[in-house]
Amino acid sequence: MVNFIKVQEKLLHVLARQAGLRLQPVEVEPGTVMSFWVPKGKATAEGNLSVIDAENLTKTSNKSREMMKKKDDQRPAVVLVHGFAFDGLYTWQFQIGALAKSYDLYVPDLLFFGLSQTSSTDRSVRFQADCLIAALMWLGVEKCTVVGFSYGGFVAFKMAEIKPDMVHSLVISGSLVAMTESKSKPMLESLGRKSFAELLLPETVEGLKALLSSGSYRKFWLPNFIYKDFLEVMFSQKKERAELLEAMIVNNNDVSLPNFSQLKILLLWGDNDSIFRVQLAKDMKEQLGENTTIQIIGKAGHLAHVERPCYYNRYLKKFLAANLPH
Repeated sequence: MVNFIKVQEKLLHVLARQAGLRLQPVEVEPGTVMSFWVPKGKATAEGNLSVIDAENLTKTSNKSREMMKKKDDQRPAVVLVHGFAFDGLYTWQFQIGALAKSYDLYVPDLLFFGLSQTSSTDRSVRFQADCLIAALMWLGVEKCTVVGFSYGGFVAFKMAEIKPDMVHSLVISGSLVAMTESKSKPMLESLGRKSFAELLLPETVEGLKALLSSGSYRKFWLPNFIYKDFLEVMFSQKKERAELLEAMIVNNNDVSLPNFSQLKILLLWGDNDSIFRVQLAKDMKEQLGENTTIQIIGKAGHLAHVERPCYYNRYLKKFLAANLPH
């Protein structure tokens, strides 16, 4: 029987190619490969693995930058970092077409999503961010805006902390600077879950329905076979992903607010987000300071970029246009 989600994935690949993107796997270190959709002019022969010279990354990335500078179509770079349930292309399917005409888009799959894999035992948000930064450097990205959703928001904040000269600005949706124990416990209690793995790694149709219901404002109906197709395709490598979720939560004493004072940040939120509630965004805005703005999207939940993509894209493009790197 045909899996509907696999068919949709093939269609998304076609749409990504029509938007000018190509698939580019990058070996960040031996045993660690990150898969990207990148502008076609920045990709090697499609499907060929690019290997980073880990001992001389600066020289390698400089060579890549010189190669990129010869092209006439240099545009601001935007990196779209997905959340926990789906891979990059599936998560950002409504944003890629809206942004690709004006920006160089980089849509990675985080480790253990899509085709991205690692033999490392490191499951930290820091490791995801380090790998993304290394791959982007090799691809010739000097400055970029990083758009992070949910788990991808943690990665985006960590990238800005590690490499402030690369991350020019941030757009964060449904996420925090870090997921601390003090934040996670009341969040899980409000959702009626004992762990994030219980919510985000469903094993049954009922569990998947509960996840999508928690993430959306509008309640929608799909036939059960669609949910079964989702479970078959989108929730693989559960052991490794459960380890990612466990490593995501950090001790309160291990977290201090990085200095983001020079960073332009937009918090783009659904007003009915039942996972990361709007009050968390408002509190975070106060902590991050005057260079942080907040935009609330009405009648939208955690999946605001999917539920109300026209509004989401409008606010995102307005922020990008006003905060181009110099």
